[in-house]
Amino acid sequence: MKQLNGDLFTKSDGDSCTRIADWARNRKRRREEIKKENAVDLLMQREEQILNCNMPDAEDGIAYENQDEEAVAMIEESPSGDEAAQNNDSSWSMECSTVIRVKTIHISSPILAAKSPFFYKLFSNGMRESEQRHVTIRIHASEEAALMDLLNFMYSNTLSATMPSALLDVLMAADKFEVASCMRYCSQLLRNLPMTCESALLYLDLPSSVLMAEAVQPLTDAAKQFLAARYKDITKFQEEVLNLPLAGIEAVLSSDDLQIASEDAVYDFVLKWARTHYPKPEERREVLGTRLGRLIRFPYMTCRKLKKVLTCNDFDPELASKVVLEALFFKADAPYRQRSLAAEEANASYRRFVERAYKYRPVKVVEFELPHQQCIVYLDLKREECAHLFPAARVYSQAFHLGGQGFFLSAHCNMDQQSLFHCFGLFLGMQEKGSVSFAVDYEFAARSKPTEDYVSKYKGNYTFTGGKAVGYRNLFAIRWEEFMAEDSIYFINGILHLKAELTIRQ
Repeated sequence: MKQLNGDLFTKSDGDSCTRIADWARNRKRRREEIKKENAVDLLMQREEQILNCNMPDAEDGIAYENQDEEAVAMIEESPSGDEAAQNNDSSWSMECSTVIRVKTIHISSPILAAKSPFFYKLFSNGMRESEQRHVTIRIHASEEAALMDLLNFMYSNTLSATMPSALLDVLMAADKFEVASCMRYCSQLLRNLPMTCESALLYLDLPSSVLMAEAVQPLTDAAKQFLAARYKDITKFQEEVLNLPLAGIEAVLSSDDLQIASEDAVYDFVLKWARTHYPKPEERREVLGTRLGRLIRFPYMTCRKLKKVLTCNDFDPELASKVVLEALFFKADAPYRQRSLAAEEANASYRRFVERAYKYRPVKVVEFELPHQQCIVYLDLKREECAHLFPAARVYSQAFHLGGQGFFLSAHCNMDQQSLFHCFGLFLGMQEKGSVSFAVDYEFAARSKPTEDYVSKYKGNYTFTGGKAVGYRNLFAIRWEEFMAEDSIYFINGILHLKAELTIRQ
């Protein structure tokens, strides 16, 4: 049996806080106090480092000695003149005296060594403390309760702490003293508590050493998932999301289920957030280049927006060129190759090639200037997307442009003209509202078995005015049930392939 004496050398924090917000404010205040007492803290940190590697003789501290029983002693004292002289000799100065409390604790070194690499080194040949009957560990007064609970856990595998704030303190202590089992236990208890935006952001703002610990990953993953689900619809919570810190916005943007119009809208939102939080251009470029840029799925942005990326001063030109080229190559790939790239990223942290649940479906567009202004638009819909249209829903494509005008496709589940049965409809609309009129030749086609070629379904000519649309309520001239059947000729590997050709004839 050894004896453990604990030095506590900052002002007492008073009653422990019981709410997450109190814990966060308290932690921030501790940081500020440490900054104010920088010389003291540096000296003590220096002593800790010397102690851990090559321990000097010290009377105040946590001591371990081979005694079966000993009373616990609480002592308060100030550094003596000799100690101050030693501090000056070692080039560290202390302008104010710090009250030191000494607490004597009896411990079993084999138990602690088995639970913690820190204590294993402390009690083995890795440190001079292994040769000492008295060993010193210095902590802040604010860490005392957490350390006591941590030591108790190493004996009993239980904690007295139940409040989130107290559990976080123990988690920090467990990280400091390398007790992975306690970190896992605290993480599990915190995950079982109701998650809030406040607590989720706090978990993601823990020190990097804690965040990197494998034992804490389930907790941080749960926090990220909570934020992603909470702010799934960015447009609904735009102001709240704009106020999120960096870790919070990263959690939201990492989600595949983000409900947003298009990746163009994600790009615009990221720039808005970055310009709000990082007004200095060099800092903004840094955070976009190293953190946020990799969360934008450039391959799903429109070509018009990708052109703007190349001229955006917020991005490093080399990075902008790289992501735009990568996006264009992806767009040019065959569908099976695109699916393969997306599948390779299934478990990756950054999923550039995985399509989100956009409100407006991405399209591929091929444009021609001669002999007429023309564009060919490809729209693919998954079987499950079509199933969700029943009985009266619709899905819109992202916008595409011809002759300076914006157009879109919309797929519907609607009743046939006689209102006898449900069927699949496809429509072409013009975005701009107002008095603009625009004459366009159009043709709708779809791939079908057995040839899997595009087969023309309807063609016509229409003079568009702003906000108007033209199309066919029953594109395939069959009932909805036949269209959605397992043996439907229109779904190829679970995908409905649609094509629209638009031509302006002068």
